Amino acid sequence: MQDCIFCKIATKEIPADIVHENEQVLVFRDAKPAAPVHLLIIPKRHIPALSELSEEDSGLMGQVHLAAVRVARELGLVEQGFRLVSNCGRNAGQMVMHIHYHLLSGRSFQWP
Repeated sequence: MQDCIFCKIATKEIPADIVHENEQVLVFRDAKPAAPVHLLIIPKRHIPALSELSEEDSGLMGQVHLAAVRVARELGLVEQGFRLVSNCGRNAGQMVMHIHYHLLSGRSFQWP
């Protein structure tokens, strides 16, 4: 998707502070963090929203979740805890139409 900022980050057209990368997933620091640790986790393949996932995407989304856990372990966040959030659709707060998760940690969170 040529206008998608996350696709441009995944292809290195736009720089990002990358924390983890493999063939399918990219993890990078949020430019406007909402917590002391605020990472974005994206599949490199463009999928606009969670509501557009299909059965064929199950392996890819498993890799996204495994990357989240791997990075949380590497950064020592597991013991203190972390929040993994994904918004689906503009009314839910999704600002970039490319599936992504926010991994937040480093402070106490309240619900919601």
